Amino acid sequence: MDLSIIVPLYNEEDCVKLLYEAIVNAVNPLELDYEMLFVDDGSRDNTVSIARQLAAIDKRLRIVKFRRNYGQTPAMAAGIDHARGRVLVTMDGDLQNDPNNIPDLIGKIAEGYDIAIGWRHKRQDKLLSRKIPSKIANRLIGKVTGVPVKDNGCSLKAYRADVIKHIPLYSEMHRFIPAMTSLAGTRIAEIKVNHHPRVHGESKYGLSRIYKVLFDLISIKTILAFFSKPLQLFAMGAFISAFVGVIAVALGLTSTGGPPSIVFLSVGVLYNSLAVVLLLWGILGELIYRTGDLKLEHFANIKNR
Repeated sequence: MDLSIIVPLYNEEDCVKLLYEAIVNAVNPLELDYEMLFVDDGSRDNTVSIARQLAAIDKRLRIVKFRRNYGQTPAMAAGIDHARGRVLVTMDGDLQNDPNNIPDLIGKIAEGYDIAIGWRHKRQDKLLSRKIPSKIANRLIGKVTGVPVKDNGCSLKAYRADVIKHIPLYSEMHRFIPAMTSLAGTRIAEIKVNHHPRVHGESKYGLSRIYKVLFDLISIKTILAFFSKPLQLFAMGAFISAFVGVIAVALGLTSTGGPPSIVFLSVGVLYNSLAVVLLLWGILGELIYRTGDLKLEHFANIKNR
């Protein structure tokens, strides 16, 4: 199959039919063999029933349903797992992303890029709660990861299936996909895309997700920094633990006015034991990286393409 279009949905009953029609009108002229995957993220309204009615009419539409709400990234990951296309396009289900930009994204993939990212250069969202935090987050992500992208949060993206299907997604990781794929030396293109104001329903995401993004950013930075040298990461932890352990033992042995302190000696033994365990984990991680799978062969193939 040429193309898969993946759309996470959560309580979007007013948007489903309009979104389906917009996608069909945008993609049909391309004369591609394509499919649409609507992933219901535990909606509590009529989103699923409306989507199933459409799927009964159009076999190109498939429905993936979650039993409860898990979040945008797990919904997107489920759609990616079920997709059968050589090129995968992801987008939001609130009608703010414009399906008419799909041909432009596909065109970038056809030019040889591995990922085409939409840039909402005229974003139609609230200034204080959405636009300003997004700009700050994009700059921070670019500085930390070394992959400067103008709009990491835009869900309208196109991917080569053999790239995106090997990227683990969890928490809010969908916005870090360009950084994650940088390990493979992927080619990334950014294009300006349309962005419409929300007409139906209300936003499901607000400032409450900021802390999740920050924790994920720390995780991504750690992965990028130590992916190919896990022993260094664990060795640093082992050194710190051993240093604390030695200090504790010294305090225990030099305590005055009585026998050695059992408390300090016990703490010292625990931290020194932890240092040994961390060092062994580092050696194990290094062995896995050097001799294990870890999809490194796949990454190498992409990088050398």
